[in-house]
Amino acid sequence: MSYCEFTKDLKENHLDRKYHDERYGFPTESDDELFGRLVLEINQAGLSWSLMLKKEENFKKAFDDFSIQKVAKYNKDKIEELMNDAGIIRNRRKIEAVIYNANQIIVIQEKYGNFNLWLDQFLGYSLIEWTKLFKKSFKFTGEKIVEEFLMSTSYLKGAHNENCSIYNKIKNSKPKWETR
Repeated sequence: MSYCEFTKDLKENHLDRKYHDERYGFPTESDDELFGRLVLEINQAGLSWSLMLKKEENFKKAFDDFSIQKVAKYNKDKIEELMNDAGIIRNRRKIEAVIYNANQIIVIQEKYGNFNLWLDQFLGYSLIEWTKLFKKSFKFTGEKIVEEFLMSTSYLKGAHNENCSIYNKIKNSKPKWETR
């Protein structure tokens, strides 16, 4: 079942429906927002996306509003604090991957100007190519995590079925996958 089919019968104020209708597949220019989406995708591994949406505000608070600059400076004490935060997923490997990835994004920003510009240069890549790139650059980024991250941020087509009412809104917002 696609996400579109899953959400079509949900009430408009349901978290999954709001995410589907307002954020999933729409482009974003904010590096911190892209990073936040990556944080949620990494933490979703093995769990449901609905759970991530329920915990999103907790994640934002725990990870300083997904500030790449702040998260990159986290130390062992902060990791322990996060491991004791019942509002997020308390998985040491995922937490450490988030911090590592923040540092990697800083390197990317220094070299390319921002995370978006770095991602833009790989538009047209296949999922396999994207996955190889992410595995080389980041931690805890398997194929499904990469696929969902890229679809959710408009870098890869497939977030919505063409018969979904949101599909044309995405097309009108100039998704990244359509620029090449």
